[in-house]
Amino acid sequence: MSEQKTQLKEIGERILESSRTELYLSMRFMGEALGSLSFEMDLSTPRVGTDAYSIRYNPSYLRQLFIERQQLLNRTYIHMILHCLFRHMFLSDLYEDADLYDLCADIAVESVADTLDYPAIARLYSQLREDWYARLTEAVHVLTAPRLYAYFKAHPLTEQEEKRLRREFCLCDHSFWERMEKEPEKSDEPQPESIMPPLKATVRRATEEEWKKHANRALRDLTELGNEQSSKTGSLSRILTMETQSKTDYREFLQRFSILREEVRMDPDSFDYGFYHYGLQLYGDLPLIEENEVREVRRVDQLVIAIDTSASCDRVLVQQFLAETAAILRSQDNFFHHTDIHILECDDKLQKDIRITDLKDIDEYMRHFEIRGGFGTDFRPVFEYVRTLQEQGELTGLRGLMYFTDGFGIYPTEPTPYETAFVFRKDEEWNDKDVPDWAVKLFI
Repeated sequence: MSEQKTQLKEIGERILESSRTELYLSMRFMGEALGSLSFEMDLSTPRVGTDAYSIRYNPSYLRQLFIERQQLLNRTYIHMILHCLFRHMFLSDLYEDADLYDLCADIAVESVADTLDYPAIARLYSQLREDWYARLTEAVHVLTAPRLYAYFKAHPLTEQEEKRLRREFCLCDHSFWERMEKEPEKSDEPQPESIMPPLKATVRRATEEEWKKHANRALRDLTELGNEQSSKTGSLSRILTMETQSKTDYREFLQRFSILREEVRMDPDSFDYGFYHYGLQLYGDLPLIEENEVREVRRVDQLVIAIDTSASCDRVLVQQFLAETAAILRSQDNFFHHTDIHILECDDKLQKDIRITDLKDIDEYMRHFEIRGGFGTDFRPVFEYVRTLQEQGELTGLRGLMYFTDGFGIYPTEPTPYETAFVFRKDEEWNDKDVPDWAVKLFI
């Protein structure tokens, strides 16, 4: 490396080290995340960006930013750290329109950074920014990249709007984000060179796992700060909670409530072709064994689904949950043809019990569904009602109960003899801190 490049590299690293130190002194909970990126001079970029491994910078850009707008330099640094904590660069390949996803990711991290009350990264709101925050919050409630992407896909931006938003929210270079292509279908044809090599993909997955750990660590440190610091940390804790919670496949989770039972149905898997053909050879047209007319299957027999219909639970979200549930209930792979499902609507008291004994009844229920109640939430009446049904011998095979809610309410204190899951929408506001230890928290 030439002497000039060495000097530029040293200048760039000193600037970034200075910014990192200032951020660390302001936000100790970011310490592990701030120290996880190395610095690498890269003259291919006119600005600065990250690939989640290092911060790649143009030294001339850093020098100018440090002299003229040091707060913007700090803001850009934390902007990149938030991208990593939310793992935007690892999820970008899931979205067809990469440019739109990049914009959504920038809006998402800036909306969080704007709630952090620290002078080191302070930035005055523009009227444009304030107007769009209000508009987007009303439309999608929580400004995460996936929700913003879905919104802009449904409500496309004009060319002028998109340019304005990019000028307002884009602070770093996303060209370092590697878009991992989908796995190719098996073929004898040679694969294109653009497919990420296995070793590189392994390194990428390992780096993503490291950032998941950094996000969890930041969330733990934020929690330890307590409520007195919540005014300074803004929405970061809430968004980190959303990003770090595992998204569980609903179908897979329902299988935990399944039982093994015989069902009237041909079972070709238990068919013995050896004896069958032996019979044909020995007696002509008389096989020795026929297909079994019953088979053992593992499916759900009895299930209780409770729905929080209080005023705090959004009606649209309840309808979406019911639609997803109905689709799964109609699946022949998950439920017996004749099953026993109770859908309980409850706010501060039990409002309605809808019993489903045949899968075709689901559509009828969906057509006539309406929100009942609208008061505070008390989860206990549902569990008392279920206990009564069990005592009466109506739910002798109950394996599980799922309660769709936002989590704000009075929980039962005694554990249930069946598995209980409180179900939350991952990208909405919820309260799961009061969920009893014996219950499962399910985020979908």
